[in-house]
Amino acid sequence: MTNTAENSTENTARDTQVTTVVVTGATGRTGSRAARAAEAAGLTVRAASRATGFDWWDASTWADTLRGADAAYLAHPSDVGAPGAAEVVGALAREAVGLGVRRLVLLSARGEDQALPTEEALRASGADWTVVRAAWFAQNFSEGPLVAELRERGELVFPADGVREPFLDVRDIADVVVSVLTSGDRYAERILTLSGARLLTFGEAVAEIAAATGRPLTYRAVSTRDYGEALAGFGVPPEEVAGMTEVFRTLLDGRNAHLSDGVREVLGRAPRDFGDFVREEAAAGTWKA
Repeated sequence: MTNTAENSTENTARDTQVTTVVVTGATGRTGSRAARAAEAAGLTVRAASRATGFDWWDASTWADTLRGADAAYLAHPSDVGAPGAAEVVGALAREAVGLGVRRLVLLSARGEDQALPTEEALRASGADWTVVRAAWFAQNFSEGPLVAELRERGELVFPADGVREPFLDVRDIADVVVSVLTSGDRYAERILTLSGARLLTFGEAVAEIAAATGRPLTYRAVSTRDYGEALAGFGVPPEEVAGMTEVFRTLLDGRNAHLSDGVREVLGRAPRDFGDFVREEAAAGTWKA
């Protein structure tokens, strides 16, 4: 009887063990770090991007990527609260479950009401799910359109005025995701909320970058409407402008001006500090004119 019980326990542990993980957005900000962290943890990573034949918007490309994997990290290619995100995430999650990929971790946004339908679509898929709600990324200042403004014009224009944010290092997201995947069912059916170590306004964040680089960088707050008009002037499609401005209008109203303990809960340590991120990127010449 004892041997049967022991064998049952071993089989359960083996059944929930993750060895192969699909990482969507594997060339993106969070996906690239998640892929590296997963490989460092001894997992086999299956990168999912257009370069590998995977396309979020073409369901016929999903099965070849998902089949035979144990888990997947889902990072929607635009915004998790964008129009259509809930439908495509739900469809992909159901396909994954049907192919035996039951362990799914979704990157979501802390405080973003528009992301809730996408989270619900994941929960309704039948997966063993975990939602990771992340605060604004520190790396938004070093990768993507914002860094170009700072590097080339010495000014960041954004609709955030004096709102304080706990900027989160995406390496902490990657570490949390891998810990979730390698901890059996400990974090199944859980929503984990992550933030950085301290609160800063966007202006204070830019001031720290200026101090580290020795450049006179500035921050200029504008209204959400003016920011939307600027995006339209750069050729961003009207539907994307409408979605982005609506997210900013709600997300940047001060609701995120508090810290979350998700990083410490999962990793047993404090989040990386924004100042450490700034010093590393400045040393690498990220904001060099």
